[in-house]
Amino acid sequence: MTSAVRNTENKGTSAVAARRGSILVEETEIIEQQVFAASQFVLRVRAPRIAEQARPGSFTHICCDPRLPMRRPLSIMRATPGGELEFYYKILGHGLELLSQRKVGETLSMMGPIGQPFEAHPQRPWPLLIGGGVGIPPMLFLAESLAHDDRADWQPLVLMGAEIPFPFNPRTASVAVPGMLKNVTAAMPLVDDWGLASRLAAGFEATGCYRGHVTNLARHWLKSLSRTDVAKIEVFACGPTPMLVAAASVAREFQLPCQVSLEEFMACGIGGCAGCTVQVRTDEGFAMKRVCVDGPVFDAYSVYTE
Repeated sequence: MTSAVRNTENKGTSAVAARRGSILVEETEIIEQQVFAASQFVLRVRAPRIAEQARPGSFTHICCDPRLPMRRPLSIMRATPGGELEFYYKILGHGLELLSQRKVGETLSMMGPIGQPFEAHPQRPWPLLIGGGVGIPPMLFLAESLAHDDRADWQPLVLMGAEIPFPFNPRTASVAVPGMLKNVTAAMPLVDDWGLASRLAAGFEATGCYRGHVTNLARHWLKSLSRTDVAKIEVFACGPTPMLVAAASVAREFQLPCQVSLEEFMACGIGGCAGCTVQVRTDEGFAMKRVCVDGPVFDAYSVYTE
């Protein structure tokens, strides 16, 4: 190998490292594994090094079981000052089934935090957070971070949608949302306790929930606002691809900036295998970007073009 080729490779490696930041490998201890209906789980681990660097939208690559060499990506739902991480997941495949069998006190090898996070802009102090299914965790992480962000008088609205029962007991919201449909009153208790507004949409009959897609609930609310209020909003979304396409469509309809966190199958999770690439529009034309390190957060209009 010539020195010229070797230098080129080193520069490429440095560029990747600059984009992804520091990725740590940490042996984490399971503190809690909560079980909910429809094979849903909330996992809590002690991971002080990763928790300190985690940002809304970042994820970890987890070794679900020593018998399974391939890791699985999970979005971070919460990162506490005490060094704990929380994850929400549903059993989809053998890896997460093995993860659901792990017990309190056992250790999990984690790589993280990985990926480009969400970035809220103070000139848009009314963030609209839309989460669907396993896309809910990054929205909770972002909402909690805004509650402690003094760069603006943030007034986020967290909208969550699900096709199966929520992994929590909804309650009547204590935080008012001007312009919200009167019969949509259900909120997530945790977000309500933070003093932030949340509302729920469900694909089934549930008291206080909007019956239908969460993106349609977002559209109903946006239509109730004045042009001045709409100009204060920035959209953030995470969920299955059809939901993200719909969220981008709603944002485009109201001429709002929109960031989306993509869900994609991953092998290495650190940009080496390029197995999670998506086509993204850039100033130079279309390019293939890796969801793990170039994302998972992208500008919605660069991914979902008309």
